[in-house]
Amino acid sequence: MNNVEWQSIVCSGVLVMVRMSSLLVFAPVFSSAAIAPRIKAGFVFAMTILLAPLVGSARGAVSEITMAGVLGELAVGLVFGLSLMMLSEMVLFAGSLLSMEFSFSLVNLMDPNSKVDTPVLAELLGWVNTLVLLTAGLHRTLLAAVMRSFNAVPVGTFILSARTGEAITHMAEGIFLSGVQLASPVIAAALVVEITIGLIGRLAPQLHSTVLSVPFKTIVSYVVLLGSLALWPGFIEGHFNALLDAAERMLLSA
Repeated sequence: MNNVEWQSIVCSGVLVMVRMSSLLVFAPVFSSAAIAPRIKAGFVFAMTILLAPLVGSARGAVSEITMAGVLGELAVGLVFGLSLMMLSEMVLFAGSLLSMEFSFSLVNLMDPNSKVDTPVLAELLGWVNTLVLLTAGLHRTLLAAVMRSFNAVPVGTFILSARTGEAITHMAEGIFLSGVQLASPVIAAALVVEITIGLIGRLAPQLHSTVLSVPFKTIVSYVVLLGSLALWPGFIEGHFNALLDAAERMLLSA
């Protein structure tokens, strides 16, 4: 192997490392603060060693390091990461809505990922989301999609366009609708409880039904939430695949 080939492999390795590193900043599971930085660095380095010889010889791949190439590889990882990060934000938004129904809106914890105060129920549901992603093997699906991206978008060739940024912005609009859909069973049950207690209070004011409204609503909300959790894996997996497909389409259409 001559010096030119070695130079091509090294340049390809740097670009691969940039793409993989930017993915680990935002992508679910991989961006978790529970994973030590040295493990993330080792993972990126191992993937670079494995992929650099193959990626560098692909048709259309750039065999030199340029500022445009580095920014393009950074953008590829960000497209995947930002698209899939919306899934986590959707679950956190649903948890914030549920916290108000459970009267837990003032009980917050420091989220190690975002470094901001997060409702305790939203933090719990975030761990449920991570558990679903791991048990369903969706982290392997994400890695497979990234591997395919090296064929669809050779290293050093991607250019982030305004149309891609606009598409990501439109995707972010779905966070609120999806979060409401996740929380809707509990919200509906809590609304029924409040209406029922309100009617009882009207019909029999001497019962002081408002004293029981908060604990009764919390108990009913817990029961409905536990029942609706059976639907969460299918919901999360479907949205994960939809977001991943959208990210791949954005890369191909850029």
